[in-house]
Order: sequence, then structure tokens, then C-alpha cells
Amino acid sequence: MQVRYSLAIPTLAALFGVPAVAASLGASIEVPRLNVSEYHRPYVAAWIERADNSVAATVAVWYDVRTRTNNPEGEGTKWLKDLHQWWRRTGRELQVPIDGVTGATKPAGTHGVSLPDAAAAKLAPGAYKFVVEAAREVGGREVVSVPFQWPPTKADQQRASGSTELGDIKLELKP
Repeated sequence: MQVRYSLAIPTLAALFGVPAVAASLGASIEVPRLNVSEYHRPYVAAWIERADNSVAATVAVWYDVRTRTNNPEGEGTKWLKDLHQWWRRTGRELQVPIDGVTGATKPAGTHGVSLPDAAAAKLAPGAYKFVVEAAREVGGREVVSVPFQWPPTKADQQRASGSTELGDIKLELKP
């Protein structure tokens, strides 16, 4: 006689002390349309910062990844240091490109990003900030941060706004 055991995922998760559904963090970053004579798309970095200002995770880095006939591939990486705060805290230690994190600069508009599940699982409970920094050639530099608690106990939205290089930054947390 063969005995079969069937356990539902929530039961297995409870047995091993792992939540059945992990909390999630998503955000939207607005790159405003600027009325200037010489416009260049901004370089943007978004990351999660601990209370001690150390970086817990880099969420997105947008820079010039184009290959041109007279410019070597990846030449745009030399300007990443213009994202001063991100560069000093973690950027100079990273090897770009990073799959799922780095990408091309974005046009004016609202763009979504999310913290990968693996990175979310590594966040210890506590206070954090979602930080976005933008720097633009022949333009300015701006940093906007949105504080939040991890893990979220209920669905929540937080927001902050930039004044020049960044528009609305909206953070959506789900338990």
C-alpha cells in the first residue's frame, strides 16, 4: 500500500519559517520634460539605503549604453561618477552592466522599477529609504529620497517630488 502526502504551499512555508508570499516594492520615477535649449537625457540611479546610509540594494542605473562607430562600447560608464551620491556609496564598486539593473537612459515620462524578489528577501526588517539621483549633461543634479519601513505590514504608497531633474517619485509597498 502506497501512502501519499499532500501539503499545501502555505503549510510548507509555515513549517520552514518562510512566508508564502514575499513582500514587494515597486516604484515609478518621473523624468520631467524640460524646456531648455540643449537637452540631454539624465543618468539616473535608484537604490535602497539603510538607516546608516549604506546601500542595501541597487534597483536601477540608467546611462548611455549606445555603441557608436567612433566611440567604444560602454564609453558612457565614465560619466556614472556624475551620480555623486550613488557613485560614492556603491557605484564605484560595481561592475556594469548588471543584468536586470542597468539600462539605457529614459526619455521624459514616468518609468517603473521594482526590487527583485531575491533582493527583497535579503532586506532585514527596519527603516530604509528609496533614493533616486539624476544628473544631466549641461543640466543639474538632484537627489530625492522616500523613507519606508520593511517589511510592510499593509499595502502602502509613499511619494516625494523633485524640483528640477526629477519629478514625482512614487513608492508602492505590498506585504
